[in-house]
Amino acid sequence: MKIYTCSKEQGKKVEKYQSHLATYVKMIQTNEAATIGYMYIDGEGTVGHHPAPIPQLFIVVEGEGWVTGGDQKRVSIKRGEAAMWEKGEWHTSGSEEGMTAIVIQSEELHPETFMERKKHA
Repeated sequence: MKIYTCSKEQGKKVEKYQSHLATYVKMIQTNEAATIGYMYIDGEGTVGHHPAPIPQLFIVVEGEGWVTGGDQKRVSIKRGEAAMWEKGEWHTSGSEEGMTAIVIQSEELHPETFMERKKHA
């Protein structure tokens, strides 16, 4: 599992179209088909331990919680961070207080192209 940051500080100011106080953080660009969805995990909720059917990027947009990789060690994750699981990688996610994430799944995901990898223990 890899953890990325997609904080506002990493974005670029939107200056076109008479924009004002707007920042854009690019996260993914694919040539392959991708599915994009919202994942709502309520307080005390979990998504059970399972293998990723294809590469998955789990981008937290609200709240905070935890994610695991194959080792099942919990890593804290919050708004502005994303977890990446490779195809076949076992993983779990959950939250004590509640967390909402955008989940992008595609055979072709390379978040390191746009986002900085976060170091975690």
